[in-house]
Amino acid sequence: METESAKPATTVDSDDESPIEEVRLTVTTTDDPSLPVWTFRMWFLGILSCVILSFLNTFFGYRTQPLVISMISVQVATLPIGRFMAALLPKKMYHVLGFEFSLNPGPFNMKEHVLISIFANAGSAFGGGAAYAVGIVTIIRAFYHRKISFVASWILVITTQVLGYGWAGVLRKYVVEPAEMWWPSSLVQVSLFRALHETDESSGMSRAKFFIIALVSSFTWYIIPGYLFPTLSNIAILCLVFSKSITAQQIGSGMKGLGLLTFTLDWSVVASYLGSPLVTPFFAILNAYIGFVIVMYVMIPIAYWGFNVYDAKTFPIFSSHLFDIRGQTYNVSAIVNKNFEIDLPQYAEQGQIHMSMFFAMTYGIGFAAVISTITHVAVFNGREIMNQYRASTKGKIDIHTKLMRKYKDIPSWWFHFIVVASFILSLVLCTFMRDQIQMPWWGLILACVMASGFTLPISIITATTNQTPGLNIITEYVMGVIYPGRPIANVTFKTYGYISMAQAVSFLNDFKLGHYMKIPPRSMFLVQLIGTIIAGTINISVAWWLLSSVENICQDQLLPPGSPWTCPGDRVFYDASIIWGLVGPERMFGSLGPYSALNWFFLFGFLAPIVVFMFHKAFPNQKWIKFINLPVILGSCAMMPPATTLNFNSWVVVGTIFNFFVLKYRKKWWQKYNYVLSAALDAGLAFMGIVLYFTLTMTGTEISWWGTDGEHCPLATCPMAKGVVAEGCPVH
Repeated sequence: METESAKPATTVDSDDESPIEEVRLTVTTTDDPSLPVWTFRMWFLGILSCVILSFLNTFFGYRTQPLVISMISVQVATLPIGRFMAALLPKKMYHVLGFEFSLNPGPFNMKEHVLISIFANAGSAFGGGAAYAVGIVTIIRAFYHRKISFVASWILVITTQVLGYGWAGVLRKYVVEPAEMWWPSSLVQVSLFRALHETDESSGMSRAKFFIIALVSSFTWYIIPGYLFPTLSNIAILCLVFSKSITAQQIGSGMKGLGLLTFTLDWSVVASYLGSPLVTPFFAILNAYIGFVIVMYVMIPIAYWGFNVYDAKTFPIFSSHLFDIRGQTYNVSAIVNKNFEIDLPQYAEQGQIHMSMFFAMTYGIGFAAVISTITHVAVFNGREIMNQYRASTKGKIDIHTKLMRKYKDIPSWWFHFIVVASFILSLVLCTFMRDQIQMPWWGLILACVMASGFTLPISIITATTNQTPGLNIITEYVMGVIYPGRPIANVTFKTYGYISMAQAVSFLNDFKLGHYMKIPPRSMFLVQLIGTIIAGTINISVAWWLLSSVENICQDQLLPPGSPWTCPGDRVFYDASIIWGLVGPERMFGSLGPYSALNWFFLFGFLAPIVVFMFHKAFPNQKWIKFINLPVILGSCAMMPPATTLNFNSWVVVGTIFNFFVLKYRKKWWQKYNYVLSAALDAGLAFMGIVLYFTLTMTGTEISWWGTDGEHCPLATCPMAKGVVAEGCPVH
């Protein structure tokens, strides 16, 4: 039990207050260091939450509608359990190996709750799902049908998750301690913790009772769309009315088209990919939807039906598959030689790889989004960031940093040890197991240099603007240019270069949350590290089990109709390994490829925020111009594919109902129950999904009728070009 001596703060000098108004309004300026944090309750609920979330997020990540259980769900669910344990566990003192402790040192407190949530956050990994490196193992085994050992897989997952913690620790004094580095997303968590731990004196049903009722309802309902009547997950009216029209089904399909007049009665569809809409602020939903509408309902129809860009009508309008010039699925295995590299003579025979219009457009928009984030932050926030960074280096500290300095700090050698140990283990992987992951030792060094070099500037941008530029496209491009023809080397390089940086930023964000909540730094460090190792181990173990036990997993053309094991996220990851690694950017987006024009999106992404900024300066009275956030608008479709129009439209509708109408007209209800409802829906769905798998799916118990066929839009994947014949499509 960690209780380090310090005195609670009772008064705050005006000079000690945070210079950030949002922080002053949200974070308390007092601390009670006598509160125990290393308690049995914390370790039990924390490790249990980490294990459950790691298992569920990996398990559901392979399904057509992947469910992501977030940290917020654990925050809500563990509060009544923690209080129940505080009321039930014995208060007797135990003496073991010279240590004195109690299973029940007092009431369940907020600091325990924060550490449990940090454990859970490790279980949801970066981006909310399983560890990113699990995707490498999946595409090797399920798509390329090659071998990789469990040991190599485990080293790959753990090192990519942990490596960034080392250099993040060195940067804490620059982006955690300074008051000017305020990390806006942490304030959401602070607000939720305070709301959950405030005395609930309002009338009506308690949060705990509401949670149980909503959980049971969610659990009971999901057996219908999850097993008995899957068509309820995706009801496409236009497809049912126009059963023989390709155009109508392209417009009406929510999975393979524009998704007009399509709706769902399945929470897993609503919350897949984009997270729970109940915890996303309405302004963020609105910004994202504006970008989605521009791309999906303006750009795509014009490019596909209007100008037939890149021979768009030869291919389906919405697909993440790769095609040959005739519109047939590309035979990737034919261009991979025995050394797991590109076979250039066979590639010349097979011809260039082509994408659907939508898939190609998302790459171009992705190019613009990456660059526009940097440009937008530079022109709109550059001076503010520089001023805040200069202020943060002058040594003046606020009340929160003063309170935190009364706790024992983390020794620097802890971080140095993590960097050295992770790097050596990674070097062993790249040297002695290179035949499995392809990446040479120099690729590891280059990836680490890129990741560590970008961590500080990206952390500063995130800490001050809440926008996090990604390195995924940059790392893919770099490795594809200097080491083409090797698909696994490319995705491995991307994972070491991108995810280790992203993990570092996530680590720093968690540390800022602990900073605001006055959690002893050593407790934070140990919980993050232990949680990450546990989560990574569970991630790869569950993935290994599913890849070994589910027949034809991820092979959507071989799976029976309605099977949920289509791995849409891994399909996109696989395609990226082909585009950037096997074939390479030169043969896709360079002078030798069909999509070189997409590079103009880089220039658009660079210039567009500057144009918006100039208009803002030219018309200062038009306040709305400043709210044109191109990175958000352009990045709105970053999850598509694998996310579909059905996911997006249903997410927007539900989010608008709860975070605009309910918040505006039933504010007290929203304040008391909104987050609780989100957690209950996630939990009920997850539990029933597991029950269905172990009781019915594993035993091969199936039912077959019209309602189990899924979406009834078979013609949505058909091309419009005459003379092109695709399986299941009418001959023009």
